[in-house]
Amino acid sequence: MAKLLSFDFGTGGVRAGVYCTDARAMLASAEAKYETVYPHTGWAEQDSRQWLTSMRDAGRQAVAAAGTNHIDSICVATTASTVAFCTRSGEPVRPAILWMDCRASEEAALTAEVDHPVMAYCGGADAVEWLVPKAMWTARRQPEVYARAEVICEALDFINYHLCGEWVGSRMNAACKWNYDSLNGAFVPEIYQKLGIGDLPAKLPDRIVPVGGVVGEASGSLIADMGIVNRPFIAQGGIDAHIGILSANTVRPGGLLVIGGTSTVHLTQLSGYGDVSGFWGPYPNALTEGEWLVEAGQVSSGSILSWLSNDIFGLDANQHQELIRQVAERPERANGLLALDYWMGNRTPYRDPDLRGAIMGLSLGHSRADIYAAAIDSVALGTANVLAVLAERGVDIDRIVMAGGICRNAAWLQATVDAIGRPVSVATEDNLSLVGAAVCSATALGLWPDLAAASSGIGVATHEMQPNAERSRWYQDTLPLYQDATELLTPLLHTLTKRQQAESRS
Repeated sequence: MAKLLSFDFGTGGVRAGVYCTDARAMLASAEAKYETVYPHTGWAEQDSRQWLTSMRDAGRQAVAAAGTNHIDSICVATTASTVAFCTRSGEPVRPAILWMDCRASEEAALTAEVDHPVMAYCGGADAVEWLVPKAMWTARRQPEVYARAEVICEALDFINYHLCGEWVGSRMNAACKWNYDSLNGAFVPEIYQKLGIGDLPAKLPDRIVPVGGVVGEASGSLIADMGIVNRPFIAQGGIDAHIGILSANTVRPGGLLVIGGTSTVHLTQLSGYGDVSGFWGPYPNALTEGEWLVEAGQVSSGSILSWLSNDIFGLDANQHQELIRQVAERPERANGLLALDYWMGNRTPYRDPDLRGAIMGLSLGHSRADIYAAAIDSVALGTANVLAVLAERGVDIDRIVMAGGICRNAAWLQATVDAIGRPVSVATEDNLSLVGAAVCSATALGLWPDLAAASSGIGVATHEMQPNAERSRWYQDTLPLYQDATELLTPLLHTLTKRQQAESRS
C-alpha cells in the first residue's frame, strides 16, 4: 500500500491531497490560498514565497487528516507558464509572472519570425503566456532583473527545488512552453539566440525529466513541517490541466479532456504528427512516449463569471449561486445578447493575445441575469469554436470528459454540453490534477509499468450528460455570429488594447 501526496498549484491557491493506492481513493485533501496582484492592465503577478507557505499549510493539513506521517512519493502540478525569477539558492529576485499575464505580446509576436523546425511543434510561434516571451520581456524591459536572475523557471521547478534541492525541468513544460526539442531530447540554443536571449539555456533547469519520472529524494524543512517523517521520492509532474489527462483516462488518441476553471483547457493526443494550425502543438513525447499532445483553450472563462459576479455585480457566494440558478432555469437565456469571451485575449484558435471582450446588443431593458447568461454563452461558444476547428483539422474525438470548476456551475456546464452538441462524460472527482499527480507518483514508484496503465488503474469515475436538442440548435446557429463578430471587431479590439498598453506604461 502506497500513500501518495499530490499538490495542485492553481491561480488562487494550492490544493493538497493524500491518495491511497489500495483504497484507490483520495484519503484527505486541504487547500491554502495565496494572493495575485495586478500592477497594470494585462499584468498578473504572485510572490513565489507565498507558494511555499501555502504548500506547507495545505500539505500539513492533508497529511494530518489522512492519518499518516509516512508518504511514499510527492508530485506537483502547477499553472504554466507561471514564471519564477530567482537565484541558484531559490531566492526570488522579482515577483513571479502569472500564466495569464499578457504583457509580452510584442515578444510573443517576434517568435513567429524564427525559422526552425522545432517551432513547428508550437504552430510557428509562442503564446504570450509562455516562459520564453516572458523571459524576453524581462530581458528587454527589466535588464537588471534579468541579469540578477540566475534561474528562470516554471513554478513547478521552483517548488520541486524547494522539495529536494535540485533544479529539474519537466519534459512536458519544456516541450510545451520552452521551445525544447522533445523529439530529440535537447535544447535548441539557436532559437534563443535569434530572440536575443542566447543566455537563457544557462538560466533554465538543464536536467529534463519526463512526466512520471523521478526528480529526486525529498529533503529540507518543508517535508518535516508537513509532518512527514521519511524522505519520499519526488515524482515529476507538469502543467496542472495536462496532468488531469491521466486521471480522466483520456491518454489515448480520440479522448478529449475539457477542464473549465479560471480558464478553459482542451487537451487531446495524436498518434503522430498532424496539422493542427491554430492550436498549440502537436508536441512529441510531452506527456507519454510516442504520442503527440495538442493543447487548445480559452484564456478567460470562469474568471469572467467571477469578475461579473464579484467585481461588477457585488454578489456574495450565495447570491452568485442564486444568479446561476436563475440563468439555468431561463429558456430565453441572454435575451438577444451576444458576447465575446476575450477578456484576456484568445488562446485558440485565433492565437491572439490582443483580442478583448465585448457584449453586444445591450439595451436598457436588459437585466443582470441577461448579461451573466451572455457571458456564459460566450464561453460555451468559445469551446464549441475550438471543437469545430479541431474537426476541420481532421482531429477525431470519440470521447469527451469534462471537469473542473465548471461542474459547480450548473448553467455554465449545461450550456457547454449544449454547445458541444453531443454526450459528455462529467468527472465526479473535484480535482483531476491531484489524482493525475498520484498517477505520476505511482508510475515513478513502479506500481504500474507506464503512465497509460496507471491512468487506467487510478482514473476517476464519470457520469454522462446529454445536450438539450433545442439549445444545441441555438448554439449551432449562433456560432457563425460569434465567428463573424470576432473577425469584424478584431481591428477595433487591437486598437483598444494598444491604447491600454500605452496607458499602462505611461
